[in-house]
Amino acid sequence: MREVRLRAFAKVNYALDILGLRMDGYHEIRTVMQSISLADEVELRRAARGFALTLEPEAEEIGLPDQNTAYLAWRLLQRLTGDELPVEVTLCKRIPAGAGLGGGSADAAAVLVGLNEIFGLGLSMNELRKAGVVIGADVPFCISGGTALGEGVGEILTPLPPPQTHRLLVAKPLRSADTASIYRAYDGTKPKSSRTVEPVFSALHSGDVSDLASAVGNDLAPVTSGFVPEVEALEQALLASGALGASMSGSGTAVYGIFADEEAARNAKGKIDAPFIGVYESVSCGVEIA
Repeated sequence: MREVRLRAFAKVNYALDILGLRMDGYHEIRTVMQSISLADEVELRRAARGFALTLEPEAEEIGLPDQNTAYLAWRLLQRLTGDELPVEVTLCKRIPAGAGLGGGSADAAAVLVGLNEIFGLGLSMNELRKAGVVIGADVPFCISGGTALGEGVGEILTPLPPPQTHRLLVAKPLRSADTASIYRAYDGTKPKSSRTVEPVFSALHSGDVSDLASAVGNDLAPVTSGFVPEVEALEQALLASGALGASMSGSGTAVYGIFADEEAARNAKGKIDAPFIGVYESVSCGVEIA
């Protein structure tokens, strides 16, 4: 295989409980994650040497050349396999950065899966997930995707029943959030976790969208809203526009509202002013070969 095209799907957190600070400096969490139809497009082609990345649109911000997640994924697999994996990557960004939607993790996941395909490395999905956590805690989930409970730092995954059909209206303000800063601020406030994982877990097993929408929550939302008040404003706007429930994804700043159907979500979209806004559905995988 000389080239492969993939879709790298974004994720939302239906629930995010912060359990405490670990000895290694990371946070112990429990979270319920869901892949959604918002996706970056990633194309990998065998090359003569090295690593080359083309970004579309060029103005998108993905980090320094030797620090963005696509490059880190390539470098990681080279070290893991001991092989040279010369490749050209074209990354078409659709997932906004600094949103809590897992865009960088999704891109890393797609590069890991794509390299495995075009070079015939023969690595299993489990091996790719174990490797991916070195890049970021969300990368293992972004490789497998679907609906899952994440524990540890989010890398210990347990599949969950997919939700009943619904639509998510996702909106992001102009400002983004730095994940490390949000967690430090969270530690400084020492709040008690709202423990939304169990209600979301129960709602997924019952298959009731209204129960799911009522249960969603995120321990980091009040902290992020303190830095970016537009987060809470957008959440309230979603609820006022008919969302059955609304919450922030990850460390923010994207928020989502849950709607029973496409029509309700589209009607609400017309009432909300945000730099980024779109209607999406849940999907059953993290990376898809196009």
